[in-house]
Amino acid sequence: MYIIVIGLGGIGRSLAATAAENGDSVVIIDKEEERCASMLESYDLLAITGNATDKSILEDAGIDHADALVATTSDDAANLMTCWLAKRYSVPNVVSIVNHKEHSELFSEVGVRISENPDEIVARSLYTWAENPNTQALASIPGGGIFEITVEADSRGVNKKISELEVKDFVIVAIHRAGDLIIPRGDVVIRPEDVITVFSKKKSEITNLRYLNQQFTKI
Repeated sequence: MYIIVIGLGGIGRSLAATAAENGDSVVIIDKEEERCASMLESYDLLAITGNATDKSILEDAGIDHADALVATTSDDAANLMTCWLAKRYSVPNVVSIVNHKEHSELFSEVGVRISENPDEIVARSLYTWAENPNTQALASIPGGGIFEITVEADSRGVNKKISELEVKDFVIVAIHRAGDLIIPRGDVVIRPEDVITVFSKKKSEITNLRYLNQQFTKI
């Protein structure tokens, strides 16, 4: 994959490093020369100091044959402009962080795949872990999140069938039991040490996790 990463904050640096370590052809663009130089010391990639909203900078980065462009700066206006230009150059996969939710619609109108403010994702994960010690956040996706919860012995949900749970805005998508994957049909009985994977709608995430914690944490 030929990928262009815009912005070398924490997310941009991690993304570029991951791509380089996986053998992708990586180009990084940042306004600060020191950030570019720092990445060059550790990774085999092309670094360009400049403003990614400048067409000439993108052309220097090889935008005309890029497979993907990811904008990670803290400036939504710059991210949007860069993504719009990438679309004009027919980049197949254009992705951006959206720092302010009210701007999400603008990115969607341009046809950009978006990720919400990463600080909010981290904050929600930390809150989830603090309130629900047996729950692990796996992923945040548009409209919801995916979580794992480990069933403790003697919890009220043990020996219940899935059909007996009060399911509203969440769905159990998998159960891992002693190394085996179990398809969660309604007649499947929950056992101690089961690891349950759940998808929850974002609007009901906290309520659902509280309910699941009540069911599967030891009384």
